[in-house]
Amino acid sequence: MANIVSSEDVEKTIAAFTRLDQRGDKKAMNKLAQRLQKEQPFLLAQAAAVRTEHGDAVGEAAVFYATLVWAMFDRLREETLPRLTQANLADADRVVTEELSKIAGLADKPVHERVAPALVETQPHIYAKLAELIAEDVKESAMTVETAAVIIKPTEVVIEAFDAALAGRRPGERQGTVVAGAKVGRNEPCPCGSGKKYKKCHGEAA
Repeated sequence: MANIVSSEDVEKTIAAFTRLDQRGDKKAMNKLAQRLQKEQPFLLAQAAAVRTEHGDAVGEAAVFYATLVWAMFDRLREETLPRLTQANLADADRVVTEELSKIAGLADKPVHERVAPALVETQPHIYAKLAELIAEDVKESAMTVETAAVIIKPTEVVIEAFDAALAGRRPGERQGTVVAGAKVGRNEPCPCGSGKKYKKCHGEAA
């Protein structure tokens, strides 16, 4: 139970993001993006892969939902969250894929219901909010059904990866340790998925 993000923390996170959006506080949003790049480079790389495969609009939605989930877990703990690795995310993807495969008629369900009960049990409040937000975004045409269908699984993978890291099932890297492969070359594409070189994007602040 100690690793379950409470409904209160979920709502506080949503309220904080809503305030940022309403104020158009680019400085605070850039600061948040820089912190995420520093602490969770592989998480951003995963979202960037969605952008590469499905385009900017889908990629931006994937980044937003991944960031939101990270912020919810981040609010749970006073210390820095474990850094997710490629192995964490790959293992989480296998778990999510396996659980979703057990659901008959999954593709026929509304997008926000395409979740596995076993996964929902691990973080019920995050999953409840995820379903609510996706349903709302689709209803209000902030996101197409097709986009929602693409990003829901990667978002579930992020939830599973953080939950497993905090629960000790598949621990991530402790922050402050050197992570092999985490360093991005100045002339390499920025992991945020902007399409710019790292030195011209998040690398400017590094």
